[in-house]
Amino acid sequence: MRDAMRTLFHPFECGALDAPQAGRFLFLGAEPGFRLPEGFSADLSLVQGFRPHFRALEATRHKVTPMPGATDFDGALVLAGRHRGQNENWIALAIERVVAGGLIVVAGSTDDGIASLRKRIGNLVDLGGHLPKYHGVVFWFRRPADSALVHALRSGPELVEGRFATAPGMFSHDRVDAGSRLLAECLPQKAKGAAADFGAGWGYLAAALAERAQGLASIDLYEADHASLEAARKNLAALVPPPAFAFYWHDLAGEKVEPKYDLIVMNPPFHLGRAADPGIGQAIIATASSALKSGGRLLMVANRGLPYDQVLRGLFAEVAELRSEGGFRVLSARR
Repeated sequence: MRDAMRTLFHPFECGALDAPQAGRFLFLGAEPGFRLPEGFSADLSLVQGFRPHFRALEATRHKVTPMPGATDFDGALVLAGRHRGQNENWIALAIERVVAGGLIVVAGSTDDGIASLRKRIGNLVDLGGHLPKYHGVVFWFRRPADSALVHALRSGPELVEGRFATAPGMFSHDRVDAGSRLLAECLPQKAKGAAADFGAGWGYLAAALAERAQGLASIDLYEADHASLEAARKNLAALVPPPAFAFYWHDLAGEKVEPKYDLIVMNPPFHLGRAADPGIGQAIIATASSALKSGGRLLMVANRGLPYDQVLRGLFAEVAELRSEGGFRVLSARR
């Protein structure tokens, strides 16, 4: 159990708050590995939109969904992350789904800005208390009777380049990242057959591929972040005429891909939280190799220093660098 989750449960452990012994609690941002304090026996409904965490929670028989559906919870737990806008949206969501007077407990890491979040919420509503512990801060308050706090916290979708709706917490939610833009400039114009975008985010590369390679029969999008995939679904619906899109909420590093493709494009992730982990990208490259038809092609972009060459050459018959610019490389690999 990482420190931020230990911080979240600290008020119940130390007696600052009574552990709920009945009722229903919502847990936003729940991560695998948490352990409930003694006496905490309320029915928990977990919300986790990151597919690998969702699968791990589901495997341990927790009740978990990618998005909250139910309302009238007796209380809520919010595990804050790195993105201020996402944290505020989660707190607003907790307020909407908790009954008036219900307990809302929020915690996060000092490195992720939890102190400023506590100050921001404390300026909007009377806090019941706060405690520093485990390199983080936890604070709590009672759900106010009106919805003014929700309106103060909730931020609307961002609009990137006037056409892509995004939200805080998504990868590069306020701009097209330089690597994806470079890869888009290298996409083929004469591609045919079935294509896929691995790690599709909010749909930028899939849209660029659909507009550039109009001979494609279909484009499938695979994305581990549920909110990003839903944003991509809405963003690509605006294409006229739209190609045949399919959307898969999928852990490319841990789940098999069944269809076979003529072309796969990707800007693979290489971070889990703050920690760099090139093994994620290497695992997704292996998944792409197994999902390509014989003679199929992978086009990917990566930071110049990432160790992908060896795994590419071990899995593909031909590997070439198409372009290098601004610390990124566009690589082509043929099965």
